[in-house]
Amino acid sequence: MAVSGSKAVFGDVYMDELIASCGNGLDFLKPSGVYFADRSQSSCQKASLILRKQEQRNNPLVCRYNFCDAVQRNTGYNLPFGPRMKSIHTSSLFCTSSRAAHDVSFDGSSKDERAASLPVQTIPNKKSFRLVSGSCYLPHPAKEETGGEDAHFICANDKAIGVTDGVGGWVEVGVDAGEFARELMCNSVAAIQGEPKGSIDPARVLEKAHSSTKSQGSSTACIIALTEEGIHAINLGDSGFIVVSDGCTVFHSPVQQHGFNFTYQLESGDGGDLPSSGQVFKIPVLSGDVIIAGTDGLFDNLYNNEITAAVVHGLRAGFNPQLMAKQIATLARERAVDKNRQTPFAKAAQDAGFCYYGGKLDDITVVVSYIAGSSNT
Repeated sequence: MAVSGSKAVFGDVYMDELIASCGNGLDFLKPSGVYFADRSQSSCQKASLILRKQEQRNNPLVCRYNFCDAVQRNTGYNLPFGPRMKSIHTSSLFCTSSRAAHDVSFDGSSKDERAASLPVQTIPNKKSFRLVSGSCYLPHPAKEETGGEDAHFICANDKAIGVTDGVGGWVEVGVDAGEFARELMCNSVAAIQGEPKGSIDPARVLEKAHSSTKSQGSSTACIIALTEEGIHAINLGDSGFIVVSDGCTVFHSPVQQHGFNFTYQLESGDGGDLPSSGQVFKIPVLSGDVIIAGTDGLFDNLYNNEITAAVVHGLRAGFNPQLMAKQIATLARERAVDKNRQTPFAKAAQDAGFCYYGGKLDDITVVVSYIAGSSNT
């Protein structure tokens, strides 16, 4: 697993924190909504535009490349990709709670990007799959000293990944939400290691991790595991993941928001949303499929078809997951500083009545995982 200081925390697992950046141009104060102890929303729920006049700096890049059974750094590794149907059946289980999501839509994606609902496919040799993962983090120059607000992990042996985005609005009351995000991911890793091998339940993992997280702040959460039945995942908030198969986006986790730029978020104690408000997904996969997980810094700046095009290009070029993640993150950062291009965030802002165009500078976390057949088959 990985985190921005690149320190090992659980043997084969690494934690990585992301730092966000803010360059020239218009930027939305992040986030638009935060829950505080009295359950009131801060005034920043009303999205405000601010003009940031800062010199753009070159952002350091941190990358990792992991095998699920042993960490290897073989940049010449070529993953075999077999034939695959163009669409996939997905099962979204909406957990109920007093703050559960209802009528969630695939915001920002075109119709052809939405997954079709087809009968569940048979998964041959389902127990033999491996998860080959790599990640890339683009730090925010203004938050390098505090370590940023994004965190993520790659659990190699347990075939699991996770991303989280600390809610930046806490800075208005002197709280670094990055500490909450990092602790949540560390606790997720600990919970994963207590799960049955090959049968990790991401919802149970998130519940345990949340109950153990004591830092002040709040964050989104996305945890994905490769089990004997396929992908098993939970997502809460506006982080998420897509699945690419045979050059097509066959699944994109929906965004959960209370309102524009006001994401669902976990908070220590009984504040914020509950882990049971997250959406649970079970998705069959085949060798050759690619999972791209990330925080909103990725999905606010790139449409699904742009991410998929980058994946197709990377596969043809023989990129390993680390290099693939770097290419996608770099493209997202390019879009974030482009004031002349329509982006998913700009579209959402316009739909909410704001006059906004261009990308949105933010933390960018990208984790890429290849579904690979067993080396013994």
